Amino acid sequence: MTHVASQFASSYVFYWRDYFEEQPLLYPPGFDGRVVVYPSNQTLKDYLSWRQADCHINNLYNTVFWALVQQSGLTPAQAQERLQGTLAADKNEILFSEFNINYNDEPLMYRKGTVLIWQKVGEVTTKEVKLPAEMEGKKMAVIRTRTKPVPLYCDIIGDAFWKEHPEILHEDS
Repeated sequence: MTHVASQFASSYVFYWRDYFEEQPLLYPPGFDGRVVVYPSNQTLKDYLSWRQADCHINNLYNTVFWALVQQSGLTPAQAQERLQGTLAADKNEILFSEFNINYNDEPLMYRKGTVLIWQKVGEVTTKEVKLPAEMEGKKMAVIRTRTKPVPLYCDIIGDAFWKEHPEILHEDS
C-alpha cells in the first residue's frame, strides 16, 4: 500500500500541468492508504456504508459552506459559525431557500462519492494480421476482454449494489 500511495503522489505532481495548465501546484500533496482485513462480509459492507454516508455528510456541509462564502459573501469563519449545530435538513433548507439548489439534484459523484470496482471490459484494438502466403498484412479489429478498475457513482448502502455485483464479496466461511 505504501507503494500505491507513493506512486499516486508522484503521478499527481508529474501530471498536474496536463490538467491544470495555468494553475500552479501550491504545495506538495500527501496521500495515505490502508490495507484492512475485515472478519466478515457484513463488517466490510458496514464499513463501506459508513464511508459513503460520511462522504455525503462532508459534501453537504461543503456545498453549503462554499455557497455561503462564494455567493453570500460570508467569510469562512462566518460560514462555519452559521453552520455550527445544523442538521442535514437545515443545510438542505439553506441551499434551497437561499441559493435555489436542491441538493438531491446534485450529481451522484458528489453525493455518493466514487466506488472503484474491477469489471470485465471489452476493448477494441486494431491489429495487423499476416497470413503466411501474403506479402502485406490486413488490419483487423480485435476485441479483447480485460479486467479494469471502473468508477461507479451509486448507492452502496442498500442491497441493490451488492446483488448487482456479487463477485465483489466471497462467501463468508
